[in-house]
Amino acid sequence: MSNPELLHDLLLELRTPAVRDLAWALFSPPMLGETTKVQRHPLQASCWTRQPQRLADWLVQQDNDADALHAWLAAKPVRRLGLYYERLWQFALHAAPDVEVVAANLPIRQNGQTLGELDLLLRDAEGEHHLELAVKFYLGTDGSDAADWLGPGSHDRLDLKLSHLAQHQLPLSSRREARVALNDLQLGETRSAFWLGGYLFYPWPYGCPSPRGAGTEHCRGNWLHQCDWDAFAATKPDARWQPLPRLAWLAPALIKTGEAWPADTFQQWLKLLRPDAQAQLLVRLEEDHAGDWREVERIFLVNDQWPAQS
Repeated sequence: MSNPELLHDLLLELRTPAVRDLAWALFSPPMLGETTKVQRHPLQASCWTRQPQRLADWLVQQDNDADALHAWLAAKPVRRLGLYYERLWQFALHAAPDVEVVAANLPIRQNGQTLGELDLLLRDAEGEHHLELAVKFYLGTDGSDAADWLGPGSHDRLDLKLSHLAQHQLPLSSRREARVALNDLQLGETRSAFWLGGYLFYPWPYGCPSPRGAGTEHCRGNWLHQCDWDAFAATKPDARWQPLPRLAWLAPALIKTGEAWPADTFQQWLKLLRPDAQAQLLVRLEEDHAGDWREVERIFLVNDQWPAQS
């Protein structure tokens, strides 16, 4: 149900960071358009998909009064971006008028050992579903193979994620050990699928092919080594840049007047950046008519040994 045009319009209106992230999760395009395993938008059978303006109106309501969303997130605080993404999805699915969340993060055990968790078990007009959710940020290196796309820490890879989904996560609900838990929830045979959101980052300045199967409208940015920063910055000499903390990586940044870094603050931050620093997500900001600063570009700045070291 990705709808980049409606998402763009919404992000011009929404101001609450968590609601902006929620809108991005629901409306942003998938990373992959062609997959060997079934990819299914969690709201595929919902009236919110058939009438996306209804969903947009609900998001505006959340922006006007975000207490419910903030309480939901505070009830189970998370530090990992992937878990934050899951919590956003859970909030929306509980609110969807025609989707039943039967269970979330359901552990499957064998002889007291946890084999894994089922991210979501849903019931809707199309049946009963086991869905795995993920949000990823991959940096392209040499080619279009999934193995050429690495996480900013260089340990995660797109091919490894797809393999883990296919070989472990998606089949988990079909295992004998899962049957007891599904029976307790009065679930029959569930259909397994996944939804993968995120961004793909291309090497500056020459780029590289997209990974095979990439969605035509996938979210994107660039990446570069620290040694290339001066040359890159020279192409946009008056640009305002600012790093984002990990939990702010989802929706394009909106930074209020007075909270945007002056250029000299960023330069001081850059001078203090260690040569072996972890990858940093930077956003280029432009001031809007209201005096707020909006993201217009994002990049990963990685150390000069990346991906060999990180």
